Amino acid sequence: MTKIKAAITGIQGYVPDYVLTNAELEKMVDTSDEWILTRTGIKERRILKGDGQGTSVMAIKAAEGLLKKTNTNPADIDLVICATATPDYIFPSTANLIATAIGAVNAFSYDLMAACSGFLFSLTTAAQYIESGKYKKIIVIGADKMSSILDYSDRATCIIFGDGAGAVLVEPNEEGFGIQDFILRSDAVGEKYLILKAGGSKNPATHQTVDEGLHYVYQEGSAVFKYAVSNMAEVAEQVMFKNNLTGKDLAFLVPHQANKRIINATADRIGLPEEKVMINIDKYGNTTNGCMPLCLWDYESKLKKGDKLLFSAFGGGFTWGAAYITWAYDGSKN
Repeated sequence: MTKIKAAITGIQGYVPDYVLTNAELEKMVDTSDEWILTRTGIKERRILKGDGQGTSVMAIKAAEGLLKKTNTNPADIDLVICATATPDYIFPSTANLIATAIGAVNAFSYDLMAACSGFLFSLTTAAQYIESGKYKKIIVIGADKMSSILDYSDRATCIIFGDGAGAVLVEPNEEGFGIQDFILRSDAVGEKYLILKAGGSKNPATHQTVDEGLHYVYQEGSAVFKYAVSNMAEVAEQVMFKNNLTGKDLAFLVPHQANKRIINATADRIGLPEEKVMINIDKYGNTTNGCMPLCLWDYESKLKKGDKLLFSAFGGGFTWGAAYITWAYDGSKN
C-alpha cells in the first residue's frame, strides 16, 4: 500500500496596499535607510490601514484567492488552521472567522500560536491529519498584522515588521511528494528577550499596562539574533543530515524572513548560494507567520514538481524548526 504524504497543492498570498518605506520611517524615528538596509535587508513593508481591520481581513483574502485559484469548493474543506501572533480576538479564534467568511461550512478550525515558527508548526500539524487518512483538504494560513502591536517610536522593532498573509492548500499525495521530514523545537529561555509583556492572564490589560507600553513587542535584538543564527541554522543542518541531503540537492531554502543576516548565516551553514534562497524581506519586512507562505507565493512560478525545499524558522519564546518538503506541482501551471 502506498504511503500517503501531505503535499502543498496551491498557494496564495495577500499584502495590504499601503507601503511603509524606510524614507518614511526616517521621519518617525532616529534611523536611516542605510542603517535599516545594512542591519536587516528591509527596504519597505506593507501596513494594513483602516478601523476594524484585523488579521482576519488579510487571511480571508488569501484564503478566498486560494480557493479560486485551485478551483476548490469551500464546502470540501475539512480543516482551517491559522498561524498567527496577532489574532483578531483571544476568542473566537481567527481561524473560525476565516472559515465562516470563506464558506467552509463543513470544516472545524483553530489558531496555532508559536510566534514566527507558527506557520511551519501548523503545516506539519496539518500533515498529520492528512497522513492519518482522516482528512483530504486542509487550508493552512500564516497571517499577522504586526503593525497592531508595534511602538512606532521604538526603532528597534518598528523598522522590522510588516503585515501580510499567505494560505496553502494541503492534500494527500500518493506519488511520494510533500512533507518528508521535520524537526520542531521550543525553549522558554527566550521569554525575556522577545515578548509581548501584557494582555495575557499573567498581566491583564490595565490603564497602567497601556500607559507603560507593555502591549507592544519587546525585543532584545542582540540576544535574539544570537539564538536565531545558531538554532535556525543548526536545525536546518540536522534535517539535511537525517535525509542525506546536500546543498546541491536543494532547489530552494524557504527561510523565515527575520533578518537578512540570519538568512545568510543559515544558507552559508548548509552550503547554499544566494540564488537558491527565497528572499522577500526587502519588500515585506518580517510578516511573522506570513513570511513562509508569502515566499512560496512570490517564487511559485519558479517551482517545479519534485523540487526539494528546506523550510527553516525561528520565533519568539523561543520556537524554531525545519522541514524537508518535495514540491508537488509545476508552479507555472497553477
